[in-house]
Amino acid sequence: MDDLKHRPARGPAYFTQADCDLADFEALTAQRITAADLDWAAAVEMNVPLYDIADLGARLERPEDRRAILAEWAWVLRDGPGALALKGAYADTAPVDAATEVFERIIAEEAGGSGGGADHFAAAGNNARIWNALQKLCLAAPEVFARYFGNPAIAAVCEAWLGPGYRMTAQVNLVRPGGAAQTAHRDYHLGFQTAEVSAAFPAHVHDLSPVLTLQGAVAHCDMPVESGPTKLLPFSQAYRPGYAAYRRPDFAAFFEDHCIQLPLEKGDALFFSPALFHGAGENRSADIQRMANLLQVSSAMGVPMEAVDRQAMCAALYPALRGLGPALSAAETAAAIAAAADGYSFPTNLDRDPPVGGLAPETQAALCHRALAEGWEPAAFAEALAAQAARRLP
Repeated sequence: MDDLKHRPARGPAYFTQADCDLADFEALTAQRITAADLDWAAAVEMNVPLYDIADLGARLERPEDRRAILAEWAWVLRDGPGALALKGAYADTAPVDAATEVFERIIAEEAGGSGGGADHFAAAGNNARIWNALQKLCLAAPEVFARYFGNPAIAAVCEAWLGPGYRMTAQVNLVRPGGAAQTAHRDYHLGFQTAEVSAAFPAHVHDLSPVLTLQGAVAHCDMPVESGPTKLLPFSQAYRPGYAAYRRPDFAAFFEDHCIQLPLEKGDALFFSPALFHGAGENRSADIQRMANLLQVSSAMGVPMEAVDRQAMCAALYPALRGLGPALSAAETAAAIAAAADGYSFPTNLDRDPPVGGLAPETQAALCHRALAEGWEPAAFAEALAAQAARRLP
């Protein structure tokens, strides 16, 4: 029988604000990383690794290199500084510009209604937000969606952190000159609960929450520091009681004194752990309309924050993918489908939707790929999509 005396000491079963030690947090976030510590980064600025997608794009198509790059990204997000930037994620920024036009139209349409407006962790004011920008873009302009989300580099970093079958959601944030900053925080899941609710979850769930979500932002314009790019505190994601700590005034003050802001160019993408202490900066510029598409990507094994009608999105996207044909590579097509369709088989109704010839029923994404490969007409695909959805109902 094992001797209990030689087993590791138990840590706290729950985390409260009283468990948070600022000195420990300060020591953790004092770490530094350089490009020499990494195999694939082009540079490191202010503790954030920068990856040149023009250089890595072809390597991501080679299985051995791809696995190594994705492993490095996962290490950076979990054990490293917690954030990374994909420089030139969009080598051609035309899809970004096309999406911006659609988003600006949606913002204008929602300005007088109930959509948009409110912002997480920031005072109401000069900011505009499009909730469920993913679905709204797809339904308004499916070809723009296909070109915009048909981005293999973005798909790769999502896979690096979450594995296959991830669920994309997106919220556009427009911060005009004078727009207020956000307070320091962590993100969904536990970061979007009250202190009392967060503290009710056991400590091991605090460890689990960050691996269920990936936070990202696509820059829709150049973002110099004066425009207020996201404030980040590298290595803070590794602080275990952080969902309690970020709510303490002393931790918030430490964040403001030590956070960094990484300038971005249009077409760059920033990704970070949802457990990283962060907050959007104040737009102190005179004339920069700072627009970012905030990507909140969920594990297939997690619950997304937003409800998304993926059946409607797939029905709208499929004709666009057929029309684009060879204008999109196989990797671009797969990335667009992954952003729109559900890539996980469950939950479903196993009486009506049994796993035939395998362990799980066909996914929505797999149905879309099969229809494209077999050349189905849009009407036939829409009918099969609806039948699949009906089988999954309770």
